[in-house]
Amino acid sequence: MNLFWKNIARYPRFLITSVSGLVIIILSPLLKLAKKNLKNQLVLLLFLSLTIIFIIILLNNMLNL
Repeated sequence: MNLFWKNIARYPRFLITSVSGLVIIILSPLLKLAKKNLKNQLVLLLFLSLTIIFIIILLNNMLNL
């Protein structure tokens, strides 16, 4: 039974590592592109800001907050 709970305890760590690796893989080309000039940096900043605002509004509407 002890082995079972050890295996169950590993799943959250696996989830966190998988999601963070996915985020890094998705954002790395965007960050390389943003290093080229100021215009790309501003576009990336605007895109990330709008994405975060969209997620916040979406979650507020879904959860009726």
